[in-house]
Amino acid sequence: MTIPLTPEDVAEIVAILDGSAYQTLDIKTARFRLRVARDGEGWTQEWDWQDETSAPHQSSPVAVSLAGDAGDATAIRAPLPGTFYHAPQPGAPPFVEAGDAVTPETVIGIIETMKLMNPVYAAMSGKIAEVLVANGVMVGKGDPLMRVE
Repeated sequence: MTIPLTPEDVAEIVAILDGSAYQTLDIKTARFRLRVARDGEGWTQEWDWQDETSAPHQSSPVAVSLAGDAGDATAIRAPLPGTFYHAPQPGAPPFVEAGDAVTPETVIGIIETMKLMNPVYAAMSGKIAEVLVANGVMVGKGDPLMRVE
């Protein structure tokens, strides 16, 4: 499966939007949907695309069991590569810490990719058991960020 736009394409779209008064851009075709929205001083992006089997793919995080982990702990994994941040801005308190309760809609951090700030949602209910990634660390798509019980 190929993504119809490259990160450079998205960066060019964002550069065009920076010079405009627009707050969001929502592009939908038969092959993909891209939504870019202003979020404070940065931008967020959401992707959905269709592969050869026409099954929709979401850019949202996925909860996956940690292999070899005891109990019913699951991992919140990075939905895309980039720099993971625990807080909305430097000096602000983290979105969540170990022991905090989360729901699927809870933002647990931000991943910055190509100067776009992408919220990362818990995508499950439970309690944060462990934060696995330090603030400001580069992560790959699918890397575990936090464990949830």
